Amino acid sequence: MSELAVRLVSADEHLAFVDTQRSASFLQTPAWGAVKSEWRRESLGWFDGETMVGSALVLYRQLPKVKRFLAYLPEGPVIDWTGDLGDWLTPLAGHLKKQGAFGVRMGPPVVTRRWDAATIKAGIADDAVRRLDDVAPTSREAVGARVVSELTRLGWRAQGGEGGFAAGQPRHVFQVPLRHADGSARTEDDLLKGMNQQWRRNIKKATKEGVVVTGAGATDVAGELEAFHALYVHTAERDHFTPRPLSYFRTMVTALGAESGDRIRLWSARHEGDLVASTIAIRVGAHAWYSYGASSTEKREVRGSNAVQWAMISDALAAGADVYDLRGITDTLDADDPHAGLIQFKVGTGGEAVEYVGEWDLPLNRALYRAFDVYMRRRG
Repeated sequence: MSELAVRLVSADEHLAFVDTQRSASFLQTPAWGAVKSEWRRESLGWFDGETMVGSALVLYRQLPKVKRFLAYLPEGPVIDWTGDLGDWLTPLAGHLKKQGAFGVRMGPPVVTRRWDAATIKAGIADDAVRRLDDVAPTSREAVGARVVSELTRLGWRAQGGEGGFAAGQPRHVFQVPLRHADGSARTEDDLLKGMNQQWRRNIKKATKEGVVVTGAGATDVAGELEAFHALYVHTAERDHFTPRPLSYFRTMVTALGAESGDRIRLWSARHEGDLVASTIAIRVGAHAWYSYGASSTEKREVRGSNAVQWAMISDALAAGADVYDLRGITDTLDADDPHAGLIQFKVGTGGEAVEYVGEWDLPLNRALYRAFDVYMRRRG
């Protein structure tokens, strides 16, 4: 491979490259830049001669009172992480500096460790175990270890987050593999057998109780999005988090739906006409995500949340996806921690906890980078 060049590309060129990838984060699609409209954004391509070999969505966050920016590449860029990282990242840093960036933050989509469901369940049951780090992983990824070493050598700085939640994207997620180790697709029966008894029982109960799950694409959501948002606000009040406004979800559905007809889907579980659970699913290539979810405090006994998750998993499997991603978890295995319920719910799917290398920063202007770091810490 000759020396790589980084330059601006159109949204169409960017999307065309993403569409060639088996897996790329939806946060690295051109449409996600439209969702994050409060950020300045651009699409970049890496070129080996005239051939585009990598892509990135860059979001620029301005430093207060100064026309300098933090360049953010969420869950990206989309490059060959097994190659020489200097060849990829040096021209990127040069381009971003010319664009007025005082620093770069990125989240390489590279896995370091995995823990299967049995290992996690044993950890939760062990009083001596508090976090994932306290138990041996089921597997370690050589590429992940090499990327961490290379980034450190190249002057990048790891950004930590207490309990596994960083300021940006989650370092730990929970995923259900939809293929066997040999690459062959799993079946619905196989996936059900991998779930714990409680999950299987709840899925059966939802069917017996008459829960009906429907899915709608971006052009068909109509009033469903408003119903989802009302239930989502109810969920936020119950679970003590700050909900996003309806306008955010309208923008997300419009932008992602315009990019690809099967990119985003709204799922609804109803019992006797009452909305008991609702979720948003996203898919890029062979990677499917559970992005947002809401559930009713009433009628929890009909198990709408399990029913809607099973519908999304089945849909991802039918679409030929490699993985169903339930997104972020903390790294706690302490049964007394309030976050433990989240991983306990997700571990019932029979999937695995996955650790990525996390987010990394490269200061391009050290004085401004320090000022931004102080500003963010004060914000808190």
